[in-house]
Amino acid sequence: MKWEGRRRSSNVEDRRGQRVGGSGGGGFSPMLIGPLLKVLFSKTGLIIVGIIIAISVITGTNPLTFLGNFIGEGGGQGFTTETNYTPSAEEDRLAAFSETILADTEDVWNNILENYREPTLVLFSGQVSSACGMASSATGPFYCPGDEKLYIDLSFFKEMEVKLNAPGDFAQAYVIAHEVGHHIQKISGITAEMDKLRGQVSEKEYNQFSVKLELQADFLAGVWANHSQKSIGWMEKGDLDEALNAANAIGDDRLQKQSSGRVTPDSFTHGTSAQRMKWFKKGFETGDINQGDTFNTNDL
Repeated sequence: MKWEGRRRSSNVEDRRGQRVGGSGGGGFSPMLIGPLLKVLFSKTGLIIVGIIIAISVITGTNPLTFLGNFIGEGGGQGFTTETNYTPSAEEDRLAAFSETILADTEDVWNNILENYREPTLVLFSGQVSSACGMASSATGPFYCPGDEKLYIDLSFFKEMEVKLNAPGDFAQAYVIAHEVGHHIQKISGITAEMDKLRGQVSEKEYNQFSVKLELQADFLAGVWANHSQKSIGWMEKGDLDEALNAANAIGDDRLQKQSSGRVTPDSFTHGTSAQRMKWFKKGFETGDINQGDTFNTNDL
């Protein structure tokens, strides 16, 4: 891909080198100052603070610890503290690449969809706190509908190359475009419809709907690639094969066979390798968002 020198998105939160703190340390973070002031200068807050101070006097505990735990989500979880983290030159290159791909998805989807709401990309290392809960690098890239953000630890791209045998910059672009596809599903109401099904259908049936959701995101990634290539022509020979190889590498059947030696179709949540390649390719070949209704077709 000829991506260097192109526009990079500003919808990026770089949390690399930050760790997610918990309530067990008993320390006080400077990031608590704002929330603490809001508590202190409210009527309810004054009552609560008085109770906390009284408890602190009795127990001999620092009152700031209680206040931090009271204000923080999940009992103090979610605060971040800078560490002595220095990203490598390769990691910074991947960050610039990811920001460039995100920028291009913005250009494409703003042209296709009216009132498109751009998502935010969060770069993290190790672990991260999102509106969907805590996640680690092992989770892989994901989209959180609750805060409309894409999360990725850039080390995943190395895992794609080494563990999944899916190298290449366009393979990496496919991953980002797939997560943006989930954002489109969120703003179009499809994600909400999926949420309504949870607990209303059997686990097997819900898994089938989940597969349809993921295949549609693959299709939308293909639609992005189609329009992007027509607009700026940055794809090179072999790029499409890289994306298809990545789709093949993360099929449920292939991953299950690699991990356990056997395949259980009823547990599929993302689709087979063949399905994932098919729907990405369909999106790429047609470029027509209206041809990606995976929920109302028997031909997955």
